[in-house]
Amino acid sequence: MYSRAGRTGSWQNWAGCASAHPRRTVAPSTTDALAAAVRRAAEDGLPVKAVGSGHSFTAVAATGGLLIRPERLSGVRTIDRAAGTVTVAAGTRLRQLNEVLAGEGLSLANMGDIMEQTVSGAVSTGTHGTGRDSASLAAQVVALEMVLADGSVLRCSPTENADVFAAARIGLGALGVITELTFRVEPLFLLHAREEPMSFERVTAEFDRLTAENEHFEFYWFPHTGNCNTKRNNRSAGPARPLPRVRGWVDDELLSNGVFGAACAFGKAVPAAVPFIARTASRALSARRYTDVPYKVFTSPRRVRFLEMEYALPREAAMPALRELRALIERSDLRVNFPVEVRTAPADDITLSTAEGRDSAYLALHVYRGTPHSAYFTAAERIMTAHGGRPHWGKLHSRDATYLAGVYPRFAEFASVRDRLDPGRVFGNDYLRRVLGD
Repeated sequence: MYSRAGRTGSWQNWAGCASAHPRRTVAPSTTDALAAAVRRAAEDGLPVKAVGSGHSFTAVAATGGLLIRPERLSGVRTIDRAAGTVTVAAGTRLRQLNEVLAGEGLSLANMGDIMEQTVSGAVSTGTHGTGRDSASLAAQVVALEMVLADGSVLRCSPTENADVFAAARIGLGALGVITELTFRVEPLFLLHAREEPMSFERVTAEFDRLTAENEHFEFYWFPHTGNCNTKRNNRSAGPARPLPRVRGWVDDELLSNGVFGAACAFGKAVPAAVPFIARTASRALSARRYTDVPYKVFTSPRRVRFLEMEYALPREAAMPALRELRALIERSDLRVNFPVEVRTAPADDITLSTAEGRDSAYLALHVYRGTPHSAYFTAAERIMTAHGGRPHWGKLHSRDATYLAGVYPRFAEFASVRDRLDPGRVFGNDYLRRVLGD
């Protein structure tokens, strides 16, 4: 029941755009230790927040009170092959979970494109990949356990505290501190990846067909160009044909991280060069095909640091919105040094999911860290909100509770659960006050 208590010091997220200066920091190794820390903080009048790996771009986890760190609450706890589930401690990194599952001949159905997040942080903020039929990480959760504001421990699932379960799968840390999660898993399978360039005109015209014909489809559009890079991932009977090590290193490390990072740094220093850099970068990655286990296909290293805003739109609004974004950039003096990422997800039934109740497409906008982003994000946000967009909970946006209540039909349902579980707002902070209200 060990817990590092009493430590203080600042915390900063991966992108460097959010920080916290807690009065107290703990790193509990058990649920009991975590519950005791929350109980003591509540008695002392301190707000409580748990952090993951810091891959959210907002201040969703920031606090001046008690900061709970994840590193000791980690590891796979049980694998139930008969039920097709795995139960894992909240602070476990997705990398560890994926590697353990693969070693056991199992896999998640879908995942995002990085593995550095903790499972609780990824689930709580609505992290997703792209999928025709398979949805976000939260949609793959079948049960969870969390510590409430009074220090009690609550378990929930579709059959136990079902109203809490519907809300807590994407709970933003507003309902309690998650201690463990149970995911649905399936036998390990292979994915065949097909990546190739495609023109902006073609991919936008054929988006509906490409989405319908592929289990997982996404693309990246390079602003200032008419060039896109597409990715189609579909299940394969095999055999496995991984990327050759040298080719993988050249594409994923040298070009996507090393050379791209240097190009972004140059574009930051010389903004006028950004369109030329974009045209060059969009032609750098050639077509490739390979077949491998899911986490080696879905994920890739992200070493170039950036800021990101992402909106979920009704599926039918995605291409019109992207064309509007392209027109905006072309008629402005904006210099955008990162591609725009487009992904999809099927409708789900999670209270505050960006895909709740509607098939969705996601437009993700990035800028290299340290370059101006406000004008770009603000102008793009006007386009997204005009289409009823829902901002990703872990990425930058300017929306407040009034707007969000209008685009989430079950917003009041979430607020009701929050009022019941945390009436004193032990788990509150400035970000939650803005997006959820008081």
